Amino acid sequence: MALTESTMLELGTTAPDFALLDVVSGNLVRRDDFRGQKGLLIMFICAHCPYVKHIEKALAELGADYIGKLGIVAISSNDADSYPDDGPAGLKRQAQTMGFEFPYLYDETQHVARAYKAACTPDLYLFDDAMKLVYRGQFDGSRPGNGVPVTGKDLRAALDSELRGEKLSVDQRASVGCNIKWKS
Repeated sequence: MALTESTMLELGTTAPDFALLDVVSGNLVRRDDFRGQKGLLIMFICAHCPYVKHIEKALAELGADYIGKLGIVAISSNDADSYPDDGPAGLKRQAQTMGFEFPYLYDETQHVARAYKAACTPDLYLFDDAMKLVYRGQFDGSRPGNGVPVTGKDLRAALDSELRGEKLSVDQRASVGCNIKWKS
């Protein structure tokens, strides 16, 4: 496990396009399916990473709290040949076990992760209603073993500000976690 920090994609960046299959429903999900919503949260996560496992229950709770208020989608881009738990079957099992209410997409080609400059799991991006990046940062200050409770306070504050139409602070802390497992 190589501790990796988010690349902190430039604020104002337009959400790159994607069209990926949801591992639970089998439906094709596109970025533009979320046009007209108050925002779009894209979370690069996976099934095996201890940093994701540390917050996955809270991710499910966040999804339940915000689904219907804005678009939410999770994407896994890890190399499933090297990390089988991060293949569609493992992701589906994780989504069903955790009760994820948002689509969970598999980026087999890793093109979407590269377009977003995703570097770690979790890597979190919030786009406004114009699909412009307004937040890229940590879920909260909790990390495996640091004793800080998992609350999602940083991401929840960003989501709440966006839903109220408030300008988000540019002072954002990078997410950290396992590196994306790139294909060789």
